[in-house]
Amino acid sequence: MKRPYQLSMFAFMLLALSAFTFKTDPAPSLKERIIELSKKIEPKVIEWRHHIHQNPELSNREFKTAAYIAAHLKSLGIEVQEGVAKTGVVGILKGGKPGPVMGLRADMDGLPVKERVDLPWASKVIGEFQGAEVPVMHACGHDTHVAILMGVAEVLSQVKAELKGTIKFIFQPAEEGAPAGEEGGADLMVKEGVLEGMDAIFGLHINAQTEVGQVKYRPEGIMAAVNSFEIKIKGKQTHGSTPWTGIDPIVTAAQIINNVQTIVSRSMPLTTQAAVVSFGKIEAGVRSNIIPEEATLVGTIRTLDADMRERLFERLRTIVKSTAESNEAEATLYIDKGYPITYNDPQLTAKMAGTFVDVMGAENVTPNMNAITGAEDFSFFQEKIPGLYFFIGGAPKGVDAEKQAPHHTPDFYVDDAGMLTGINLLSRMVVDYPENRN
Repeated sequence: MKRPYQLSMFAFMLLALSAFTFKTDPAPSLKERIIELSKKIEPKVIEWRHHIHQNPELSNREFKTAAYIAAHLKSLGIEVQEGVAKTGVVGILKGGKPGPVMGLRADMDGLPVKERVDLPWASKVIGEFQGAEVPVMHACGHDTHVAILMGVAEVLSQVKAELKGTIKFIFQPAEEGAPAGEEGGADLMVKEGVLEGMDAIFGLHINAQTEVGQVKYRPEGIMAAVNSFEIKIKGKQTHGSTPWTGIDPIVTAAQIINNVQTIVSRSMPLTTQAAVVSFGKIEAGVRSNIIPEEATLVGTIRTLDADMRERLFERLRTIVKSTAESNEAEATLYIDKGYPITYNDPQLTAKMAGTFVDVMGAENVTPNMNAITGAEDFSFFQEKIPGLYFFIGGAPKGVDAEKQAPHHTPDFYVDDAGMLTGINLLSRMVVDYPENRN
């Protein structure tokens, strides 16, 4: 009489064991897999960064860097375009599902700066700049940008079947400006059609004055437009002991410098946006007792508002011309094309705001940072299509970030640990944008 009971108990135990044996955890989501893959690839990204840092190349001369990038992209099965805008590289990865075309950009060039940081992978490279031999250093973090985007390419290539749309990995030369007489950078990439068919573009910059693990951005103008200018003043050469027999271009230059300082302080609506005019070079004369015939002034203009930019140009022209005439000298002013304002499309920025918080945590995100008067030629991309540019922290944790050496200096340094943030965020932009764009 006990047999049926025993059988039923056995069946129950068998069913329970079966349920336990075959129970599996749910598969990680695409977003979770990206976090896992990013962490896994971090050591390789650090190795790439060290190699690139140790072998910097100047603008439009990034031949070895480009070859290094192209070889990596090809190893991932990514379609590669080389020689874009002279030395640029573009990788194209098509996702497994229909969707938009998205650009991710990293700049590649180093600077004519001698590295003073004591690192086993410090640069000892010598290059040529304006006809002279110069030390070369990645003194702005472009080495980290390249390594980050190489890492993003590897992460996304491993999940391409699940991606919506197409990703263009844009490795851009000459962000710091092409050599004299050459074209280059983002402007040339735009002319060569890199943005054709693209719906949005994303870029980042590592920052030595922001702690690792922190992210900063803002809608609209985040970095200033930049224009270089040159003023050539022609006077009349004479002996220094009889200045009344000549026309002094040096005195005229001094007056122009002083008068130009009133443009920002007296002609710009500074409650609207910041503006800067700085002189960086004065060239005139050969010896103490000769008043020369000519003097040259070179400077930079930074603006965050298009109307203020035009007003500043107008005032500069007036002051240069009038000051020279008041001294009976002649002056010519040349203002270059420069870079536009780095402008984050407000709608795109709002749609991607949740990505920053989701990846980093709200406590690590500054969504309305103050605009800065540095400039970026990423702005040429943003003139054509919606773009989002943001900053990630590079200052080692536990240090006073504000006391870290500035960019473009011999002591510039950013921590390897900052790059994981960039890999995670750029990868997630690609996943989240197709979902958020409508």
